[in-house]
Amino acid sequence: MDKVTTEQKIIRAADNLFTQKGYAATKTREIADEAGVNLALLNYYFGSKENLYKKVVQEKFRMLLGAIGPVLSDEKVSLEHKITSITNNYTKLLLENEELPIFILNELTVNKEIFKDITENARVVAQPVIDKQLKERNIEMSAADLIVNTLGLTMFPFVAKPLIVSSGLVKEEEFVDYVSERSEKILEWIIKTTK
Repeated sequence: MDKVTTEQKIIRAADNLFTQKGYAATKTREIADEAGVNLALLNYYFGSKENLYKKVVQEKFRMLLGAIGPVLSDEKVSLEHKITSITNNYTKLLLENEELPIFILNELTVNKEIFKDITENARVVAQPVIDKQLKERNIEMSAADLIVNTLGLTMFPFVAKPLIVSSGLVKEEEFVDYVSERSEKILEWIIKTTK
């Protein structure tokens, strides 16, 4: 059995609390208490709540790409299954981490390299496979467009949630159902654009 390091305990505790309470409502003292460490140790490893959140987000992205990367790069997996996999996995991740889209956009503005190492390998392996599948089906769309369209349709409601809710398009208490139902339609919308 692998021994859990102090750093891993802190990351797990932070992930749990960020998921339950959100980034803004989570205090570093709560994370330290949940991890069973003192606050000085948390600061020693991460320096700030923001740095810890970045680490949690990077770990989530690694897990997410670990789950969908093999699907995207597998020639035997249909384009439809790839789109569904991206949509379902990202919707689940974003429902668990509402602050994530804005956080990522802010981080990409300030630190363009933050997700480069995480995403580049997946892209290098998956893009040629998806391009080949698109070409075999005579679909005039690049792998980049397919992935960007899928991510855009999946992620935009989370980024625009304040506008969507404040305008009355969707009530706050209906948002989870709205994005869940919407995620089931994304495949159909993408396939319609390829015909």
